[in-house]
Amino acid sequence: MAIFYSESIRKIKQNKEKLEKALKVKLAFSGKNILIESTEGNAVEEYVAERAVEALELGFTSQQALLLKEEDFVLEKINIKDLTKRHDLERIRARIIGTKGKTKEIIQNLSDCLISLHGNTIGIIGRAEDIKKAITALTSIICGQKQGRVYSFLEKERTKDKVRMHEDLGLRIKEKKKKR
Repeated sequence: MAIFYSESIRKIKQNKEKLEKALKVKLAFSGKNILIESTEGNAVEEYVAERAVEALELGFTSQQALLLKEEDFVLEKINIKDLTKRHDLERIRARIIGTKGKTKEIIQNLSDCLISLHGNTIGIIGRAEDIKKAITALTSIICGQKQGRVYSFLEKERTKDKVRMHEDLGLRIKEKKKKR
């Protein structure tokens, strides 16, 4: 049995049945504590349920949180305060979100990760190799790098991934000849 403290207990209670059914656990509430117990006595199920509850608390939807059930998906958290000494955290959060959410959306699309900003904490759900790219991009924005440079980095990484995938499949990609 695992005990998890949650500030946003209401959202978790709303998704209780869905979580219990999908993750094969029982959730019990005591104040702001959530007791997570596997119906089959499996510690892995309890751990996954704890991560899913944590994802819900960070602002992800229940569908997004249930992605953590998949073996290759993980949840990572970044605390903005750990990466900067600046005191204008609202401005930093605004840079991460971008105008009408565009920056966050572009980073999600280019890194193939889901991103949620909750207070000074950024939650990222994705595959381990994709999360590394998203963390690098978000860290760069927090440290003040221009969004365009971050997008460029992510596009280059995406191209590298495609090349690796083709090489793994035994395919060759024609390289452009450089002009001198």
